[in-house]
Amino acid sequence: MPRATVTERRKDKRIIVENMRRVLLKEYLMAETRRAGFGGLDIQRTPMGTRVTLQSERPGLVIGRKGGAIKNLTDAVERQFKFDNPQIEVQEVANPSLNAQIMAEKLANALERGWHFRRAGHSTVRRIMEAGGKGCLVIIAGKLTGQRHRTEKFKAGHIKYCGEPRNLWMDRGFAIAKLKPGVIGVTVEIMDPLAKLPDEIEIRAGAGPAAAETAPALPAEPELPAEAPITAPEAPAEAPASEADDAVVLPEEPPKPEENVKKSKVATKRLKKAAKEVQKLGVDVDVGEEK
Repeated sequence: MPRATVTERRKDKRIIVENMRRVLLKEYLMAETRRAGFGGLDIQRTPMGTRVTLQSERPGLVIGRKGGAIKNLTDAVERQFKFDNPQIEVQEVANPSLNAQIMAEKLANALERGWHFRRAGHSTVRRIMEAGGKGCLVIIAGKLTGQRHRTEKFKAGHIKYCGEPRNLWMDRGFAIAKLKPGVIGVTVEIMDPLAKLPDEIEIRAGAGPAAAETAPALPAEPELPAEAPITAPEAPAEAPASEADDAVVLPEEPPKPEENVKKSKVATKRLKKAAKEVQKLGVDVDVGEEK
């Protein structure tokens, strides 16, 4: 077998072992800090050792009196998981209602205390949306009302199921509720209130003449050849006096006589009738008749 193939396999094995160790550490810390409200874990390797950042709803319970609880936790991490010089830092969660893992744990605890799954699901969704979440999805799966497995979903707002927006803005948390009929799985997904989706476009108004000066100049369009303007033919210039004498003078056309318009019989009768009425009034009117 080539040496390169053996090296790649060893490298893949180291990556798998490291990821498995991190998953086991997360499960261990989740179980140890359940009462304090486990909100997430971040592991970073530094030249000085391994820095473990633990997010919690109540950091005081994780640290303990005079730091005794966190010292015991650090020794257990170094002894059981073989991390080099682990340093555990505890951070308080700013808004627990927008942390998916904390809300999943609270929902699981509510189910274990006897809450009906519908009441618990709707209450969790309402609390997340009132805290300012852009969207949330709650999934409860297990033996809810009988011996057959069921899955119930409660959702509100905007949710992304796939793609880069889901990886960037969707926070996911999972917890387990242990009941008499069996185990019930609780999944909570919350979209960050500051999420900026690809289809959200912001149009900024111009700042006036200053913005126009700083705006890049667009390339000038090529000028088309100007077409020659269409002009009416020029009137011939008046000939000089010498040429005017030699010019032929055309006789003026005689005015056309006015054409006699023949009146119709109806018009003649109306004219006679009007003349009679005027004579009755005592006014002399001369009405000519054209034959």
